[in-house]
Amino acid sequence: MTDRAEIQKAFEKWVRKLRLVPDWDIRLEWVEDPSWRKTGDFKVDCDDKKAILLLNGVDPKEENLEEVLVHELMHLKLYPLDQVTEALIKSNFEEGTPGYNLAYYGFFGTLEQTVEELAKCFLLEFGENKDLSFGRCRRQKSFTELYDGLNDIE
Repeated sequence: MTDRAEIQKAFEKWVRKLRLVPDWDIRLEWVEDPSWRKTGDFKVDCDDKKAILLLNGVDPKEENLEEVLVHELMHLKLYPLDQVTEALIKSNFEEGTPGYNLAYYGFFGTLEQTVEELAKCFLLEFGENKDLSFGRCRRQKSFTELYDGLNDIE
């Protein structure tokens, strides 16, 4: 699914499927900046319940843009939890301390994994394109590359 009309149609399906509309006003926009390194992102105005889902229109890093749509929409679905937890962390820990870093990065790392897992579950159950993207994985070093150049223990 790479045609923008197909992506727009999928976007409209998923905002309803995830029950984000009519509660939220959400728009899909394409980022045409070649230096933008992300595949998807959000801009959110919680007070007015408006959001703009941004998709990379030049160089997306993932193969399945429907998966990216679902992932980003899951972030919006979980946004209240995200904001409350971030506020709790910031009000109870001094930024830069070990406790803050553990709570902040631990929570947001776990949130990202949870969002991705939920996105995969919904995509596999209700998606048009059930092929998962491996773009991020392809950019990682292989197991051998990680240990290349280390001294043998012997």
